[in-house]
Amino acid sequence: MRTRDMNTWRQRRPGPHRVGRAALVWAVAYAGFGLACVLSGTSLLHIGGDGTGLGPAWAVVAVGMTAALISAAVVRYGMRPALRVPLLSACVLTGVMAFSLLMDVITLMAGQGVDSWASTVNKILAAAGAVLLAATARSDRVTAVPTGTAAPKPSAAPRSVQLAAWAGTLAFLPYAAMKTHWASGGTFAGVTGEEMLAVSERNGASGIFLTLESWGLDPTALLALLGVFLLWGLVRPWGQAFPRWTPFLRGRRVPRGLPLAPALLGAATLAPYGVVGIGYLALVTAGAVTMGRGDFPSEGDALLVAWIGITAFAVYGVALVVAARSYWLRTRPAA
Repeated sequence: MRTRDMNTWRQRRPGPHRVGRAALVWAVAYAGFGLACVLSGTSLLHIGGDGTGLGPAWAVVAVGMTAALISAAVVRYGMRPALRVPLLSACVLTGVMAFSLLMDVITLMAGQGVDSWASTVNKILAAAGAVLLAATARSDRVTAVPTGTAAPKPSAAPRSVQLAAWAGTLAFLPYAAMKTHWASGGTFAGVTGEEMLAVSERNGASGIFLTLESWGLDPTALLALLGVFLLWGLVRPWGQAFPRWTPFLRGRRVPRGLPLAPALLGAATLAPYGVVGIGYLALVTAGAVTMGRGDFPSEGDALLVAWIGITAFAVYGVALVVAARSYWLRTRPAA
């Protein structure tokens, strides 16, 4: 009886050997993907639509081979403390490789094409690898999962976290106003709404995207609204239990992973993307580097639009990190 009770009160993660084998298979496949890109001359990093050479592909090969060696050691010797640091280091490197994955997802959701499908596939594989390597690093730990646990009562985030949510919300207002102004036919930064629509069509925007634009609704502004909805769901009680205005679900608990999965993906992408972007724009503003004008009449116009967009992503991304952490802590099961 005692053994059975212990089994119901404790649930082990998959053992180091099992999850280590999965990480090993991924690492070998990832290194093979990088090598295929090297042999085919495929660039995995595109800036402004142009490839940057085979350096990133060689980096994928190196990261994949390193992760394979570490994972093989875990499979052979188990998850020893000496392997944890290199394993987490490989996890961080693969996370860097997945940089801006969400931006590709947003681009595809908006009905436009990505700069390079090989680059997007690389980010997807890297994100999967980061999860596997992190799981391997924690595979020797035991998680207590009492069968009698109950989800905490829905609660609002602390005031400081809600202030961060307000900052993330307000940061999107100039971006949404700019995009909506273009969609309604207005002119901003020297570019008319008709010209922006032509640019979207030239970039391969879908029929749905172009139709919404013709109705004065910018799809990226709508996605920003969806992101703000997610942000407030993380800090308000209705993000833990479906509110009264949700038919058929009212009163039911919100699955913990439902808001956390997109929140963690968004935080891991938008926060570094925005922070690095602000650093780059600061250098451009200071005259240390130059930036192409793209589809705008001048570099100054392009810089203005870039500041509006990157600031929104940076502030929202950081707010999402703060809100996701708060939600994670407030929704932990309690005995």
